[in-house]
Amino acid sequence: MTNFDERAKDWDSDPKKVERARVVADAIRKMVPLSAKMNALEYGCGTGLLSFALQEDLGQITLADTSQGMLDVLSEKISASGVPNMDPVRLDLETDPLPAEKYHITYSLMVLHHIHDARGILNKFYDVLEPNGYLILADLDKEDGSFHTDGTTDVHKGFGRGELQEWVEAAGFGNIQFSTVYEIKKKVDGREKMFPVFLMVARKL
Repeated sequence: MTNFDERAKDWDSDPKKVERARVVADAIRKMVPLSAKMNALEYGCGTGLLSFALQEDLGQITLADTSQGMLDVLSEKISASGVPNMDPVRLDLETDPLPAEKYHITYSLMVLHHIHDARGILNKFYDVLEPNGYLILADLDKEDGSFHTDGTTDVHKGFGRGELQEWVEAAGFGNIQFSTVYEIKKKVDGREKMFPVFLMVARKL
């Protein structure tokens, strides 16, 4: 079992995670003209908090994750809510074949820093998008490595916005915009520390 499989059952019981998804969803609505004609891919969906916050604004949503534990919790939530436009799927874009479907929008929340080849995954996002499709990434600004207090080491220490913009442009995207959408408060060595979360929106040229 992965760390995320173990944490899946209790994931939604953290009100800060729920609030973060809601705040990011509000910011996405302000920056992207969402519509029910748009199909979407959430990559690294976890229990689907962000997609549940956006599902009334979009058409069919494919929710992809590599953690079966997260997908099991997500499937239960979809069944319980009766939401008709959300489809969970196990998918690892780093190793699996690309989906046959193309999407108008793909988004992820606090996922990129967990992807080993973060730069390479941007090319995969480009490939699964329709022309003029939107790529939306919400993740940590560059940090000193103190964010993951649970011993997780196989992660990126956030991202510098300038460097990430260069990667995104190199993958074929343009019209790139950044904003700060959230701040995560954490106790580090007994002191409260703030970790900004950016929202980046880009379009497939």
